[in-house]
Amino acid sequence: MKYNSVFDIIGPVMVGPSSSHTAGAARIGKAARNLFGKQPKWAKIHLYESFAKTYKGHGTDFALAGGLLGFETDHPQMSKALEIAKEKGLEIEFVEDSAAVDHPNTARLIIGDDMDQLELIGISIGGGKVEITELNGFELRLSGNHPAILIMHNDRYGAIASVTKILAKHEVNIGHMEVNRKDVGKEALMVIEVDQNVEDTILNELKEADHINQIAKIVS
Repeated sequence: MKYNSVFDIIGPVMVGPSSSHTAGAARIGKAARNLFGKQPKWAKIHLYESFAKTYKGHGTDFALAGGLLGFETDHPQMSKALEIAKEKGLEIEFVEDSAAVDHPNTARLIIGDDMDQLELIGISIGGGKVEITELNGFELRLSGNHPAILIMHNDRYGAIASVTKILAKHEVNIGHMEVNRKDVGKEALMVIEVDQNVEDTILNELKEADHINQIAKIVS
């Protein structure tokens, strides 16, 4: 793993005992909330291996709850996030899952409300850094270290071009991009990491592009 600065090595400013188990967990929770686009009403969180064994002692439980509430890693009420979630009507269930995974700090979050549902798999790779590896059944590689746009679209010719044309018009540079589809002509997912946060006016324009169904963003 490469580090960019001493702050990547010692980890982020945070509330909790572990950059991997607390700060990383909070960022996974917040990524799920951002992609869901609103406050969920319920969450079922599967924890694996190291996360499952130590989540209470290392604050992984309250950190995930804090992320789902939109808290940053250093939020002063992070340690009370479980109580705050309950007060806000967010019901959270933790499952100690024994299934095999590729990384010991893995969490699978299934969140939703009366209308919508989202499923996300995230791993905490150390120093507060995370990767999102799956979203609603799509495999992806999303670091969370850069602003990103996630675009659900129909697998049709012109969909990708319509998106990149709009980003180019607004001088938004693409740092990394990947496209996955479930089958030919079916639902597909574009993951675009960019060099700057994308304004809502640009997102609204993207929503009107050809074959686009849904858009979410992650702010750095």
